[in-house]
Amino acid sequence: MNTIDFRTGTPTARPIDVRWIHGSESAKHNTDPDIQVYAYDEHTVILRQNKAVHYEAPFLYLFFGADRAVLIDTGATASPAYFPLRATVDGLIDAWLAENPRDGYELLVLHTHGHGDHKAGDPQFADRPATRLVPADRDAAFAFLGLDPGPDADPDTVVPLDLGGGRVLDCFAIPGHHAASVAFHDRHTGFLLTGDTVYPGRLYVEDWAAFTRSIDRLIAFAATRPVTHVLGCHIEMTATPSVEFRHFATHHPDEHRLELTVDHLHRIRAAIEEIGDKPGEYTYPDFAIHR
Repeated sequence: MNTIDFRTGTPTARPIDVRWIHGSESAKHNTDPDIQVYAYDEHTVILRQNKAVHYEAPFLYLFFGADRAVLIDTGATASPAYFPLRATVDGLIDAWLAENPRDGYELLVLHTHGHGDHKAGDPQFADRPATRLVPADRDAAFAFLGLDPGPDADPDTVVPLDLGGGRVLDCFAIPGHHAASVAFHDRHTGFLLTGDTVYPGRLYVEDWAAFTRSIDRLIAFAATRPVTHVLGCHIEMTATPSVEFRHFATHHPDEHRLELTVDHLHRIRAAIEEIGDKPGEYTYPDFAIHR
């Protein structure tokens, strides 16, 4: 078994150099793959569901550690015939193991939060050997990660999740969009995964006070760790500032980039101050807030 050590070096920001599949004018005649696979590095994969399969077109993340891999989110479609997530992930793991042979390699399946477009593919992994599928509800997810779901929990608690070889994800709660929302920071790449709490699109807020605290938590976390990219799970903004794609669109020509920056967290915080207690829909250059 070859040794993999993720402990050395500091994450450096480099471009996510890819043109994401973005649907087509005729979903019926779309010929893009059901799932786009982009290898950021040899141990890190970003997947995107085709918009012609489901308009949400969520992004999923697959991280390889020395002892186990973790898949974060399972997409918006249950059927493997239309969304072959299990087959795609199995193929990626097989290819990784061919380059990094080891016995007893496991897969862990987690979620950024519990909405249906992030967990629909869960049944595809229910009978997969050497797999731990953690349900997306708050009690199950928080219990597995070691986060306290109680009302008196310390909101600044950060829990490490070790994938082996020093590849560690720091996990912490970021409710507001959803009660079970969790952020994941990968120490290897510097990715800060924010689910549907922060992304270039419509930020739907169910709990304004909790959302505000979560943005503050993300800012405070990023101030003490190397964050290369802030990565959510959708793109709903165009490349033209303040212009959104229409709801339920299955074609997104000229999309905004997936990756945001720590500065965008500060811009969201400034927008929160500007919005105050006024419900409504507010559009900004790189995101919109719906409360």
